[in-house]
Amino acid sequence: PEPFPPPPAGYPFPPYGGSYQPSQGSDDDWDDDWDDSSTVADEPGALGSSYPDYEAAGGGASGRYRLSTRSEPSLGPRGSSATVSRNLNRFSTFVKSGGEAFVLGEASGFVKDGDKLCVVLGPRGPEWQENPYPFQCSIEDPTKQTKFKGMKSYIAYKLVPSHTGQQVHRRYKHFDWLYGRLAEKFPVISVPHLPEKQATGRFEEDFISKRRKGLAWWMDHMCSHPVLAQCDAFQHFLTCPSTDEKAWKQGKRKAEKDEMVGANFFLTISVPTGPGASLDLQEVESQVDGFKAFTKKMDESALQLNHTANEFARKQVTGFKKEYQKVGHSFKCLSQAFELDQQAFSAGLNQAIAFTAEAYDAIGDLFADQPRQDLDPVMDLLALYQGHLANFPDIIHVQKGALTKVKESKRHVEEGKMELQKAEGIQERCNIISFATLAEINHFHKIRVRDFKSQMQHFLQQQILFFQKVTQKLEEALHKYDSV
Repeated sequence: PEPFPPPPAGYPFPPYGGSYQPSQGSDDDWDDDWDDSSTVADEPGALGSSYPDYEAAGGGASGRYRLSTRSEPSLGPRGSSATVSRNLNRFSTFVKSGGEAFVLGEASGFVKDGDKLCVVLGPRGPEWQENPYPFQCSIEDPTKQTKFKGMKSYIAYKLVPSHTGQQVHRRYKHFDWLYGRLAEKFPVISVPHLPEKQATGRFEEDFISKRRKGLAWWMDHMCSHPVLAQCDAFQHFLTCPSTDEKAWKQGKRKAEKDEMVGANFFLTISVPTGPGASLDLQEVESQVDGFKAFTKKMDESALQLNHTANEFARKQVTGFKKEYQKVGHSFKCLSQAFELDQQAFSAGLNQAIAFTAEAYDAIGDLFADQPRQDLDPVMDLLALYQGHLANFPDIIHVQKGALTKVKESKRHVEEGKMELQKAEGIQERCNIISFATLAEINHFHKIRVRDFKSQMQHFLQQQILFFQKVTQKLEEALHKYDSV
C-alpha cells in the first residue's frame, strides 16, 4: 500500500535555494492575515499554474539561519580558547547555527529529559531513535473564513492527527510560524519547505487544492521524522484547540523562548558510547563528501527530470491532443465523403469509419487529461525534495566546520600550544555533530526510497491504465467493422 497518497501536481514549492523570510507579527495577531504579505506569486511555467517551471530556480545554500535574533558569540579571543581560531565570517552557517560556539565548549544550558534527542547505531550506521508512538496527520476541507465583518478572508485547513483523533483548524500563517521555529531550532535537520506564499489568486479553487496537497506532503515528512514529529512546537501546533486562543499564545511564547536553540541545541543530542561507538574522522569526512556529491547529482537529475516531465506534459495537453484529433477529423471527412454514395450496403462502413474518427478524438482528450494522473504527482515529489536538497549545503557546512576545528586542535597539541584534554573535548563535541549529521543523512535516504518507490509505482500503474483505455477505444472501433 502507498504510504501516502500522491498529491496533484504543480504545487508552487519554494524555488530551489530561496531564503526563508519569516512573517513578522506580534502575539496579538492570532487572526492577522499573514498571507497578505507583499510576496507576489511566481510566474507559472509554460503550461500555466498546473505545471510549475522549476528551471529558473537557482542553486545555493538555503539561508535557513536568517531567522536567528540571538546575539552572535563574541568574536574576540577568550582566554585560552584563542589557540583555536574563531571563524570571523559572522554570516557563516557554522557560526550562525551555534555550531562553532558548541564545538569550542561555549554552550551551557540545562537539558531536561524531555529535550534529549538520541542517536543510536542502526544496521546502516547512526540513526535517529525511532518515534515510539508514530502517527500521521491528514489535512482536509480547506474552507474560506472571514473576520472583521467580512472585510478580511482567509483559508483554514482541517488537521486530524491520528494520535489524538481531535481535529484542529490551522491557517497558512500558523504553518509559516511553525516552519520558522523549526528551521531555527534544528541546524542539522532538514525541515521540509512549505508550499510558497501567494499574494494573488489565493482563493481560487485550483490554487487551494494544490496548496492543500503540498501541505499534505509537508505534513507527511514532518510526521515521518523521529525528531521533528516529537518536537514540542509541532505537537502544540497539532493539538492545541483552534478555539483556545489563550492556550495557543502560551504555547507559541513557550516555543519562541526555547533555550535549546543554536549552540544549546547540540547539548540535547546524546550519542552512542562504549566500544565500537566512536567515529573515525576520516571515515565521517568521506561519508559526508560522498553524500554531498550525491545531493549535487540528485539535484541536477531532479531538475532535468522535472524539465522533461514538464515538457512531456505540455506536449500531451497541446500537441498530442491536437494531432490525434486531426487524425479523427480526417477519418470523419472520409466517412462524410463515403455517405455521398447513398448505397445501402455501404452504410455500415460509413458508420464504422465515423466511429473510428470519434475514437481518435476521444484518445486526444485522454492524452490531455493524463498528466494530472501520472506526471503531476512525480513533479510534486521532485519539488518537495528540491526543498530538502536546498537545506543540505548548510547542514554539511556545520559538520565541515566542526571537523576543521578538530584538525586545527590536533595540530595545536602537536605544536605544544594546546592541552590534550582540551583538544579531546573539541573532538568529542565534533563527534556529536557528526553523529547527528549522519543520522539525518540516513533518514533522508530512508524516506527517499519510500517516497520514490510509491510514486514510481503510482506513475507506472497510471500509465498502464491510460494505455489500456487507449487500447479499449481502438478495439471498440475495430469491432465496428465486423458486421460491414
